[in-house]
Amino acid sequence: MNRADNEAKERKKRVKSTAGKIHRLFLGKMVGIFLLFDLVIVAGFVTCFLYYQEERLLGRFSPRTEITLEREGNEDYEVVFRRGDEVIRYTPSEPFREVVFWGGIGILSFEAFCVLWAFLFDRFPIRRRLRPLREMAESAHVLTNLAWEQEKMQNLTYAISHMDAADANPRLETHDSELAGIENAMNDLLSRMRESYREQTRFVSDASHELRTPIAVIKGYADMLDRWGKEDQQVLTEGITAIKSEADRMNSLVEQLLFLARGDSGRQKLTMESINLTALMQEVYDESVMIDTKHTYELQKEAGDIVCYGDYGMLKQAVRIFVDNAAKYTTEGDTISLRVGINRARLCPYVSVQDNGIGMSNEDVKHIFERFYRSDVARNSKTGGTGLGLSIAKWIVDRHHGTIEVISREEIGTRFTVYLQSGTQPAAE
Repeated sequence: MNRADNEAKERKKRVKSTAGKIHRLFLGKMVGIFLLFDLVIVAGFVTCFLYYQEERLLGRFSPRTEITLEREGNEDYEVVFRRGDEVIRYTPSEPFREVVFWGGIGILSFEAFCVLWAFLFDRFPIRRRLRPLREMAESAHVLTNLAWEQEKMQNLTYAISHMDAADANPRLETHDSELAGIENAMNDLLSRMRESYREQTRFVSDASHELRTPIAVIKGYADMLDRWGKEDQQVLTEGITAIKSEADRMNSLVEQLLFLARGDSGRQKLTMESINLTALMQEVYDESVMIDTKHTYELQKEAGDIVCYGDYGMLKQAVRIFVDNAAKYTTEGDTISLRVGINRARLCPYVSVQDNGIGMSNEDVKHIFERFYRSDVARNSKTGGTGLGLSIAKWIVDRHHGTIEVISREEIGTRFTVYLQSGTQPAAE
């Protein structure tokens, strides 16, 4: 069903609703008139009856006469007239009471019939009388829509055609309040497209920059070996070592780029199962102690096994990234602390890695999970790295529906805490 049909149905509903309101108003007035009529009839009848009976029984009418309605035992009601010491009781006869009763029934029946008839049949004449107004409204609507659509489409087409493609931040501006919704949606779409394009451009630029350096080093050493390395053993050894180091760095960078590319395209699959976080952190601790002898490692764990649902290999890779990151920026001999337990406030398992290194500023903390981002302090030849590790760690944690908390102070250290989902149910991918 198209828009025109929907609008026509809505207009018909509004006409029916208007007719119904008029009909209900008419019925309400009719019932009110009948009630007022009944009150007038009852008041007039009672007044005339009492006036007539007082003159008949007491000889004349007097405003000072006290009139009451009394009943003794199971006797019929009596009308009692009291004027001074004179008391007269009057009991309406049976024929009189029947006339009053059936007269009242007749009047009420006639009124009920009139109300029922109006309720059942008066709505259709109201609709017929409103039909010309409905036809006028439909005609006006068609003419208005035709003019509106032509004018608005012209304004919108003009605004789109005059957008400057060379502008760094092009925006659609129609200066029409009725087109504000379309305008905002279009500008929001343009903003997201520009941001996506900028991120893609920056990613390609950063990746090219990161690859250019090891390629240049390899080429430089290859040229040096070609000139002097054939005869100089020291130059040969130095060149081979450097080439192997840069090749390993390039291989690591390409592997990380492929990991993120597979993740972005949805081809990086996770094997979800119930895993023992305590055993995972113990394994990372043992490997760190064996591989890195320049720092002191400690592992703090709660009693018992901490269990969660996730991919063991992926979570271990994320923790290793945090540990390697801590080792890069921590002075030799300092301590790196690993923890695993249950967070009582969040009621979920967690793992954390804390160092006593150079720390980061608040501004750096906002960007550390961006790809290829490294703070100015970290951009030096001593630390190495590609700036992709923390991006990979965040992707892994996000796929586990977890969160990462970062607390860092310059010259004090940094702590990464990963909160994971509790229980043994698989997280929705």
